[in-house]
Amino acid sequence: MKKFIVTVNGNRYEVEVEEVTVSVPAAQAATAAPEAGTIPKDSDAAAKAGNAAGSQTSGLPKTEGAYRLAVPMPGTILDIRVRAGQEVRKGQVVAILEAMKMENEILAPKDGIVAGIYVSKNQQVNTGDIIMTLD
Repeated sequence: MKKFIVTVNGNRYEVEVEEVTVSVPAAQAATAAPEAGTIPKDSDAAAKAGNAAGSQTSGLPKTEGAYRLAVPMPGTILDIRVRAGQEVRKGQVVAILEAMKMENEILAPKDGIVAGIYVSKNQQVNTGDIIMTLD
């Protein structure tokens, strides 16, 4: 939990905010990074599967053991601070998401190596869309 002091209409409030990440367990549907590190373009099967699943994870190739880092809320990706193959540490900022006119840091939930990045700068994303996978 992080504590913040917020002033609203001249009144000061102390608030506690819990930082959370949304992830899809590997057992549910594991993914790997395509060679170029991007999501495959809309093929008919991938588009239908993506629409049915409600996220952009369906068209991704399958890999065992990859951790999927998902977007916690809808918004726009402003920056990606890592690249495929880079080692990351738990708590490291990996991306910046603009949501509700605020810049939100997306943090690595665990130590690992970036297996693939599935978003690009200025891309609109929805809750649950996969930002990247970690091995």
